[in-house]
Amino acid sequence: MSTLRQQAIFEIDSRSEITRIVDKNKMKNYGANCFGDTQMRETLPKDIYKTMKKIIKKGGKLDMNIANTVAHAMKEWAIEKGVTHFCHWFQPLTGLTAEKHDAFIEVDNDGFAVERFKASQLVQGEPDASSFPSGGTRSTFEARGYTAWDPTSPAFIMESPRGGILCIPSVFISYNGEALDKKTPLLRSIETINKSALKVLKLFNNKTATRVIVTIGTEQEYFLVDRAFYKLRPDLILTGRTLIGAMPAKGQELDDHYFGTIKERVLAYMEDVETELYKLGIPAKTRHNEVAPNQYELAPIYDEANVGADRNQITMEIFKKVAVRHNLALLLHEKPFANINGSGKHNNWSLEDSDGNNLLDPGETPEENLQFLVFLVATLRAVHNYGGLLRASVASAGNDHRLGGHEAPPAIMSVFLGEMLNNVLNAIKDGKDLVTNGDSLLDIGIAKLPPIIQHNTDRNRTSPFAFTGSKFEFRAVGSAESVSFPNSVLNAGVSESLDLIVKDIQELMNTGKDIKKSTLKVLQKYIIETEAVRFEGNNYSDDWKNEAANRGLTILKNAGYALDAIVAPKNLKMMVEQNVYKKSELELVHQAKLIKYTSSLEIEVKTFIDLAKTRVIPAAIEYQTSLVKSVTGLRDVADLFEDNSLHGYEELLKKVVKNVIKINEGETKFIELLNEANAIDNLSSKAKYYADNIVPALESVRIYVDELESIIPDEIWPLPKYSEMLFML
Repeated sequence: MSTLRQQAIFEIDSRSEITRIVDKNKMKNYGANCFGDTQMRETLPKDIYKTMKKIIKKGGKLDMNIANTVAHAMKEWAIEKGVTHFCHWFQPLTGLTAEKHDAFIEVDNDGFAVERFKASQLVQGEPDASSFPSGGTRSTFEARGYTAWDPTSPAFIMESPRGGILCIPSVFISYNGEALDKKTPLLRSIETINKSALKVLKLFNNKTATRVIVTIGTEQEYFLVDRAFYKLRPDLILTGRTLIGAMPAKGQELDDHYFGTIKERVLAYMEDVETELYKLGIPAKTRHNEVAPNQYELAPIYDEANVGADRNQITMEIFKKVAVRHNLALLLHEKPFANINGSGKHNNWSLEDSDGNNLLDPGETPEENLQFLVFLVATLRAVHNYGGLLRASVASAGNDHRLGGHEAPPAIMSVFLGEMLNNVLNAIKDGKDLVTNGDSLLDIGIAKLPPIIQHNTDRNRTSPFAFTGSKFEFRAVGSAESVSFPNSVLNAGVSESLDLIVKDIQELMNTGKDIKKSTLKVLQKYIIETEAVRFEGNNYSDDWKNEAANRGLTILKNAGYALDAIVAPKNLKMMVEQNVYKKSELELVHQAKLIKYTSSLEIEVKTFIDLAKTRVIPAAIEYQTSLVKSVTGLRDVADLFEDNSLHGYEELLKKVVKNVIKINEGETKFIELLNEANAIDNLSSKAKYYADNIVPALESVRIYVDELESIIPDEIWPLPKYSEMLFML
């Protein structure tokens, strides 16, 4: 075996055994590093605390005197925990989070160093915005940008090796006020849907609810590999996925990993992740093995959308930090291993009023729950009318490897409701009465076991947008992506739909019809209009692809084509009218995503070329040389063998030579394709060129590398193999 691979395996085998440590303070430390309700109540004057609670729950302007008190309390709390720096933590359009650290230290007039944190520093920052995507809204030399504190998402301490950083969740805008981040539009969409949803509650005579919030729960899938292997794979380091790699004899065929017993090393990692998340007030709830070897999932308890989106970003960062401590590497790419189950992020979306009522809870008799049906049909209309935009909101080079495979929802946006709700909507469409049954009990024939509740709605794991009892599960979000943009799109589309439905109901009521008849008449109209988006069958089947096309649903197979939906006139109009994005901001999102798409693929091509030149071909030539010597030597004694005895050796040599030639030809073709792509000025056209030419070229050349891996002796092959990375941990 190659020396480096051998060293990596030896290093893994030599890892010390896991020491059992019981952390009795795990729950006691919950929220200790989060400046949330508990910390505010303990550190702020009572009147300031009440004002802050009101602002967080109901909105409103923040007085600078109050901000000054909050800033001082934050600083004292943070310093007590060893923190020396603070930052405005924001989500730029690059797909990462960003931060610029400033020390609390200041020097007074007498030259003494003091620690201060003023309201002006808490409320506003000024990072250099020149290197962030701007979409042409300003020249590169115009660097000014602003961050502004978002008090609805709690500040937190990210621990560091020598202390910690006070992170203040913030929006990020340009000098002229355009959103340069994902949080600003999300906050706008939350406010927009709040106004629209309150109109519905008022229509149905709800006099107590003062606000409607969007809630999300993000199930996060991920892979772990040993860091020793990771460091020997430049493709994993630079692109997040294996650009080459032959399938091992065993993959996931036995389904023995899914929900299986968690390995001790991984369990120790998960427990440390939970400890860190708990300190940050993030309620990690569920953990388990996923389908693929070395693939796992963590799911938190749902939260308000803005907070939930921030916490998902924090969770991914904690995953990475803790992995290093455990000599592991975290892989968040949607498809780090070819032909192995990929990773997604299931975005569980719902609405809740200020009285704690889930507005997407059907109740025991959904056919009589008109308010629920309004919210349900509004969501159906949003997915039906803006399916292309929802598809674009989750589009990326990484997610293209996952969407449409027999492991993930397809790229066609459709909605699964379940038999009961489908029957309700069909009855309304046909003008019939319908009585539904509540949850029934399953008798499984074992006397000692209690009966099992059978829910009226089954789960369709192939659907990209499924109703799961009291929420919708949007399953198409990429594992490495922020959920902010998809939720902004969803909120905006549902908000528009709610406004239209309420308007139509009120117009009918003005003609003398009562609220029930008016509501059912309007719902009937929109149920008929959106019928095409409802699908209860197998979304993976080829039959569904054909049927979806016949239904007129949007089918966008890859991001190179899907991203243009962001600026399609209909979608642009809706997002602007709903006050979620300005036209220039959405054009900026479109450009940023196109650039990220093409740049990601260009990095993959260059990494592939480097791997082939510096690792694969040298190994192939070494083996080829040994084969030539063997064949030449055997020919010298050919008379000792029967006819054609050398045929197998010669064919093996031919195969190695052929694959090397094909790889070299592929490298030449890649350079030609990149030159042609870089000559295209229009970003949209360039993305389509990458999708049509470079993506298939990568796959076609990979075949020859993977065949070499299966031929070349183990002691020569330089890169960790799938069989090692997926099964040695």
